[in-house]
Amino acid sequence: MTAAELHADLLRRNGEFVKMTIADLTDTELLQRPCGMANHANWQLGHIIATETFFLNAMGASAPELPAGFADRYNKKTIGVNDPAKLATKDDLLALFDRVRAASVQFAANTHTEDLGMPGPEPIRPFSPTVGHTILTIALHATMHVGQIQALRRKLGKPDLF
Repeated sequence: MTAAELHADLLRRNGEFVKMTIADLTDTELLQRPCGMANHANWQLGHIIATETFFLNAMGASAPELPAGFADRYNKKTIGVNDPAKLATKDDLLALFDRVRAASVQFAANTHTEDLGMPGPEPIRPFSPTVGHTILTIALHATMHVGQIQALRRKLGKPDLF
């Protein structure tokens, strides 16, 4: 297995992990907070999408265009937004996640081993110094947010997945 195949497979599996975690949550449940001002799952999924798109664009990859204003609706300034009219639906988030993650998988699959050591995107280079690190950061970022969504699952009495 090549590094490109491994990275692409990791991103594919990680995407399924994200979708499995929210599969049985409704739009209303996605807006509940596990505690206090913890981020709700709708915001977290939108943030994963916006951040992944940023990472892809910063690496020069071909990323799907986000709907107008999408990234602004899912940034750190909007963590407190609870109005469903200001956020995307679960179906819209999942469709967009699938398109963005497919672009990440394709980018990883087509990255030559020698390119993995190229400098990562300038804005995130302190924690993601190379292209290879950035590919892995895409999966790690999503996994970190899935961990937060697990707290909501427990609050809602949903079955343990892992």
